[in-house]
Amino acid sequence: MQQYEVNNNSINHVLTWIESDEIAIPEIQRPFVWDAVDVRDFIDSLYNGYPVGYLIAWSSNGIRLKDGTLAQGKRILIDGQQRVTALWAAVLGIEVIDKNYKRKRISIAFHPGEERFEVTNAPIRRDRSWIPDIATVFDPNMKIREFVDKYCEANDGADANKINDSVERLRSIRYNLLGIIQLGSDLDVETATEIFRRVNKQGVTLNTADFAMSKMAANDRYDGHQLRKSIDYFCHLAVAPEAYSDLREDEYFANTDYFRAMEWLKNEKEDLYDPSYTDMLRVAFTSEFKRGRLDDLVALLSGRNFETRTFEEDIAEKTFATLKRGIMRYMNEWNFKHFVMILRSAGFVNASMISSQNTLNFAYVLYLTLREAKVAPEKIENLVRRWFVMSILTNRYGGSVETTFGTDAQNNAELGADQYLVNIERAELSDTFWDVGLPGQMTASQTTNRYFNVFLASQVKGKDKGFLSRDITVHDLLVGIKHIHHVFPRGYLKNNGLKPSRYNQIANYVAMQGEINIALGDSPPATYFSMLEEQCRNEKCSDEPQHYVSKHYGGINDLDQLHENFATHCIPDGMASANFESYDEFLQQRRELMAKKIRDYYRSL
Repeated sequence: MQQYEVNNNSINHVLTWIESDEIAIPEIQRPFVWDAVDVRDFIDSLYNGYPVGYLIAWSSNGIRLKDGTLAQGKRILIDGQQRVTALWAAVLGIEVIDKNYKRKRISIAFHPGEERFEVTNAPIRRDRSWIPDIATVFDPNMKIREFVDKYCEANDGADANKINDSVERLRSIRYNLLGIIQLGSDLDVETATEIFRRVNKQGVTLNTADFAMSKMAANDRYDGHQLRKSIDYFCHLAVAPEAYSDLREDEYFANTDYFRAMEWLKNEKEDLYDPSYTDMLRVAFTSEFKRGRLDDLVALLSGRNFETRTFEEDIAEKTFATLKRGIMRYMNEWNFKHFVMILRSAGFVNASMISSQNTLNFAYVLYLTLREAKVAPEKIENLVRRWFVMSILTNRYGGSVETTFGTDAQNNAELGADQYLVNIERAELSDTFWDVGLPGQMTASQTTNRYFNVFLASQVKGKDKGFLSRDITVHDLLVGIKHIHHVFPRGYLKNNGLKPSRYNQIANYVAMQGEINIALGDSPPATYFSMLEEQCRNEKCSDEPQHYVSKHYGGINDLDQLHENFATHCIPDGMASANFESYDEFLQQRRELMAKKIRDYYRSL
């Protein structure tokens, strides 16, 4: 069965459709990611008749209005936004929003004698042989004969016929044909996405969140375009608070509740949770609708009645209102800051310690759900901390994210988050997991490993000092740049023939000051562990500065403090005699000790 139809329409027609709001182009209010050079090349391709690819439009379903009549939805341009925006910018002279959310003109210059395009710059503007802005050529009030006469007068020796032909050829690109693939209104999101993937040859990805954002951008009946803009702007401000003054220049939006809800970001430097628009949509949708599949959101925004398989205005209206509520709750300063504070209280103080964004997302879903249910604040903190760490340890959102989101949201609502979490713990965090499963899985070699990051979080929460440090904490060593080094020095193991995957084991990593690591050098563990203990003993019987441990290995000068430091870093006994032959035994012993520390940490949450 034919899933789409292909038509050829002139550029003029496409621009007219957009100007008349017959076809929605979501990206008009989003940053234009093409460089000016890309726009120049695109115009050059049109001028020379080169292929510029297809546009893909998807018809919205007709919605049954409250009076019983059927309103046909707009067509949404889901592929080709950048090309059409480039036409608006270069041909119509309309400002675009750049990557920094600033409005700017992109001017393309044309040399009619050489039939060459360039991005306009100061030398070109001073050179009379160039038309500095091709938008003037497309002005409907332009009289071409008069224009050519003035050009030839300013450029002695110019061939009037040649200039006339070049300018006419440039003007005629408005009548170039563009291929438009029109997807049927009855297609589901998965099918539309698959067609997009097969037609688009540039490897551009398109996900269900893109469709949802497009649906919002095309809707002005229920303020969808402003809702969509609020998501874009919040994500941008979360990453770049300095963009606040630029976004405020969007005067209409600056007077909305959406903008007031996100103003607090202008002074926010926290980067533990910087969401994408997909993250915001997923959290808002799941927390409000108790569903995990974003294609359900697309259908609901279209007004779909899942029982009757019809499209109704009441459902679309309710969906937009409910989603708006979810987005506003997501952006709420108290909610967002308190949620991040809970994560930090669990020991996660560096964004690099969180390898799964969806683990963050569902933890926020849970937080918002519990807040809505008016659960006691201390219980919310306990449940969110435990859920977050449980999700990391079990890699809960590493597979079918949407299915798991939907299941977890529904079970939390039906069973209660506390009982449902206990059920998961019994099934997945049994004694066997802690004693056998977890140590057996801690054989990775990356410092970004999720188990190692939970171990570091346990040290932060326990206020542990850095390895061999008297005053510097693990927290201090993780804020900003993570200071992670080896217990068995890398050079020592490398010199003994081990490959990176063997010496870069997470059980061989500790949070350690760089200067201490440099002092250790490539010394065998038996050498420097023996020296540490000897220096602590000598400290008690000498006031000479050269005996101070701080001269080489940090400030610990007491044997009890040293052994306590070893314990907090899960260093097994007998290191004063450790050598290359005992490396594997060290790794196994430390994995077991680290697993026990993680277990105790989890149970303390």
